[in-house]
Amino acid sequence: MSRLARLVGLPVVALVLVGGVLGVQVAQGGGDFEPLQPADPCAERAVVSRADGIDGLTERLVLLGIDGAACRLGVSREALTLELARPGARSDAEVDALHDGLLSAVQRMKDDGTLPPASDLVDDALGSADLNGFLEAAIRALPDSVVDAALKTDDVLTRAIDGLDLRALLENLDDRDDLNRQLDAAITQAVEDSLAARLRELL
Repeated sequence: MSRLARLVGLPVVALVLVGGVLGVQVAQGGGDFEPLQPADPCAERAVVSRADGIDGLTERLVLLGIDGAACRLGVSREALTLELARPGARSDAEVDALHDGLLSAVQRMKDDGTLPPASDLVDDALGSADLNGFLEAAIRALPDSVVDAALKTDDVLTRAIDGLDLRALLENLDDRDDLNRQLDAAITQAVEDSLAARLRELL
């Protein structure tokens, strides 16, 4: 075979091979390709955290809260995250949706039994609280049953969420990665403060 024939034949062979691959793909359903659709934020999903204590609790709370906010606004969670990360003031609808989404997340975790008892969060709360040694020791000496009877985790979370200035928090975001991180940090601190304050009332 001449050099010219070989050069002309190579593209033909390549086209045949490509056609064969495409034929196999179509036969296997490749012709029905559809782009991935964003997940429905209104659909329940399992949310787990690798963290423990208040950190793990607030991480799940934020993820479920953003889902709830996106559902209320009729957008995907990805679209909402991008929108909230933009510089500038947030609308009343966005702030209200996030607030309500976080509260709904508390109720959902209460309903599905994934809220830990308040006694499981005491060590975290006391670790960041500015208490004198005597008061801290007295709180730690309280039986778990006393703490859990007096403090309900859903109530502590609700108080913490209601006390957050979500508008100011959202206006100070630098990028989309900051959304979860800053919400986590703010809610964690609010929960710790709320829990520590309620624990003082038990003495």
